[in-house]
Amino acid sequence: MPRLSSADRDRLRAAFDRQLDVGLHDGAQLAVYVDGELAVDFAGGTDGRGGETTADTRHLVFSCTKPYAGVGLHQLVEAGELAYDDPVVDHWPDFADEGSEKAEITVRQVLSHTAGIPASDLDTQPELWGDWDAVVEAMEAVEPQFPPGEQPAYHTFNYGWLVGELIRRVSGQPVEEYVAEHVFDPLGMDRTSIGLRADEEDDVAALSGFEVFDRCRDPGEGLGIPASESAAAFNDEAVHRAVMPAANGIGTARDMARFYACVANGGELDGTRLLSEETVEEATRTHAETDSDGTLSRPARYALGFWTGGLANDMFGSVSHERMVGHAGLGSIFGWADLDANVGFAYVTNGIREESWEHAARVAELSDAVRLLLRR
Repeated sequence: MPRLSSADRDRLRAAFDRQLDVGLHDGAQLAVYVDGELAVDFAGGTDGRGGETTADTRHLVFSCTKPYAGVGLHQLVEAGELAYDDPVVDHWPDFADEGSEKAEITVRQVLSHTAGIPASDLDTQPELWGDWDAVVEAMEAVEPQFPPGEQPAYHTFNYGWLVGELIRRVSGQPVEEYVAEHVFDPLGMDRTSIGLRADEEDDVAALSGFEVFDRCRDPGEGLGIPASESAAAFNDEAVHRAVMPAANGIGTARDMARFYACVANGGELDGTRLLSEETVEEATRTHAETDSDGTLSRPARYALGFWTGGLANDMFGSVSHERMVGHAGLGSIFGWADLDANVGFAYVTNGIREESWEHAARVAELSDAVRLLLRR
């Protein structure tokens, strides 16, 4: 008997539609896999380009790209090409000077946001984001802000630059090609990529930035820049065509939910195995936890390339647990796998608001709705 009935889907659709009806987003997608089967695939609203948002509309998924790249690196660890506790310099000699503090950074620390180099000058130079040589030079030049392995600090862009270059050096393939061949294609994620290729049309849904007058309270510090400016920056076609393994994945909620369904099912889906069950267990357990993240200034839990649940009021839901793993992207974009319930969830929108609590509240509402309906 299906775990989500037709009536359950109707109730979930009403919750999904309500967020659009009251103007929280211009457009959105919600997809849920249950026991390896696509149970929900909703879409609604507009794509910001004058069309309707459908289940096939591609969106910029921001930091939800990080787990995609992370799984590529996990595959190489599983293949014996490198190990989690290898120093990065073993595979990338120019990354740090011999004997330096930076030379102590390991692959595990990169994946768990404990490498101590959460930011670089490249963060504020979008004109260089499409230049991989400049990326490599910036990562070789950056110096630790925290001692490696000591302070969890979210590596907003650097996570992707580091994971991407490690994949390139170990596999011999650029990260976008490796992940396409070894993650997206095997799973049938045919609407997902890291950046757009030169021969692809830029049909990515346009982002909207919602300002102070669009919300119910003063957003306070927020992102530090108006949401409209953030939207304009990431609507730039050059950003869409760059290779940013931490920030410019392009895809759909259906593809993302399929990815998390594979994770929830122990690394295998429909006869395709991305990772062994042992690697999934290692990749999804909490490796670092803090009451005050060095970048985000809030509690955080990191697995290897994923966030783990169980913190108060997180995007996994009001009362989540540590066997839920996933990742957020800027805006109300979030994907998760429930390893105990065998559920893959993805919510994707094209709206940016200045303060993360607003996004967390509306994603958690839909996460809760799915979990409540599955437990009825």
